[in-house]
Amino acid sequence: MSTNAELLMQLWSSLPVPAILLDAEERIADMNPAAEGFMNNSAKWLVGQPIWDRLAVDAPLEESLGRARQHGTPLFVNDVDVGTGARPPLVCNLQLAPVQNYPGWFIMLISPRELAGRMTQSHSVKSAAKSAIGMAEMLAHEIKNPLAGIAGAAQLLSMSLTKDDLELTDLIVAETRRIVKLLEQVEQFGNLSAPEMKPVNIHDVLDRARRSTQLGAGAHMKFVEEYDPSLPLAYGDPDQLLQVVLNLLKNAAEAADSKAGGVIRLHTFYEHSFRMRRADGSTQKLPLQVEVIDDGPGLPEDIRGDIFDPFVSGRENGTGLGLALVSKIISDHDGWISVDSVPGRTVFRISLPRAPRESEENR
Repeated sequence: MSTNAELLMQLWSSLPVPAILLDAEERIADMNPAAEGFMNNSAKWLVGQPIWDRLAVDAPLEESLGRARQHGTPLFVNDVDVGTGARPPLVCNLQLAPVQNYPGWFIMLISPRELAGRMTQSHSVKSAAKSAIGMAEMLAHEIKNPLAGIAGAAQLLSMSLTKDDLELTDLIVAETRRIVKLLEQVEQFGNLSAPEMKPVNIHDVLDRARRSTQLGAGAHMKFVEEYDPSLPLAYGDPDQLLQVVLNLLKNAAEAADSKAGGVIRLHTFYEHSFRMRRADGSTQKLPLQVEVIDDGPGLPEDIRGDIFDPFVSGRENGTGLGLALVSKIISDHDGWISVDSVPGRTVFRISLPRAPRESEENR
C-alpha cells in the first residue's frame, strides 16, 4: 500500500499535461515529466530558474498574476502563444491555481491547443483526400483513354506538317502528357497501401532522404543535422516515411533561391506531452518529433492554413498533391503533421509513436 506522499508523487508524474510548480518569487520549484518534455529540458536543470526566463507567453500576465496572488484566486488564460525558445510557439490554455498553505505559490497547467487543431485538420484532410480518390477512380479511365488517342493523332499529324506547324502538335502532345501525369498523381491516393508497421530508426530514414535530395533537387542546399542520439525507435512503415521526408526536403529545396541556395535543418527530439485522443476516447502517445526546417521565403499567407489539402500549392506549376499525400501517410500512421511558417523560417513537424518496448529490446 503506497503512502500518501508516494501516491501524490505518482499522481504528479501521471498528469497528461505539463504542470509546473512556481514559488512566491515565480521561480520553478518542480515540474512533472510532461512539463520536462514541453520545456525540452530536465527538472533538475530548470528548478530554481525564473519561469519567465524559460517560458515566453504572448500575453501580459504580470498584473493579472499579481492580483491572483494577492487574492488567492486562480487565473485562466486561453489561446495564447507559449514558447520555450527551442521551437515555434504553440497555442495553449494556461491554468494557474494557488497552492494551499504555501503563500504566493502557484501550480501552472499548460494545455496545448495545437493538437486539437491539428486533429481537426487531419480529419478534414482525410475527407478531402477521399474525395480526390473518388474523383480519380471515376474519371481516370474516361479521361486517360481519349487523351492517349489525342496524343497519338497529334503525332501522326506531325509527320505531314511543316516545321512551323510542328509547334502546335508538340504542344498538344506535351499538354496531354501533363494531364495524364496529373491524373496518375491523384490516383496515388487510392493506390497507397496501408502502412506495414514495424520498428524504424527514424535517423536512418532521414539520412537516406538527405543523401537522395543532395544528389537531386537539393544539390544547392546546405544540410544541418540536429539529432537526438538517444531517440528510441519509431513505429511505422520505413518506405512510406521515406516518401514523406523526401517530399518535405524537395519542397524546402525548391522554395530556396536556385543560385544562392539555403539551409535545411533536420531536427529530432523526444517530447513526453504529445498525445492524440482517438474517437473511442483512448489516447495515443506521439513522443518522437521530427522537424524539417528551412530558411526560405515561407508559405504564402493565403494558403498557410490549407497547405495539406489536395490541389493547394504555393508554387506556380505545383499540383498541390505532394503535401496532401504526406498528410495522408502520417494520418495512416496515427501521427500528426503541422507547419509553422514565417518569412525566413518554415518548420514542418511530424509527431510519431514509438515502437513497442518489446520490439526495441529484441532488436
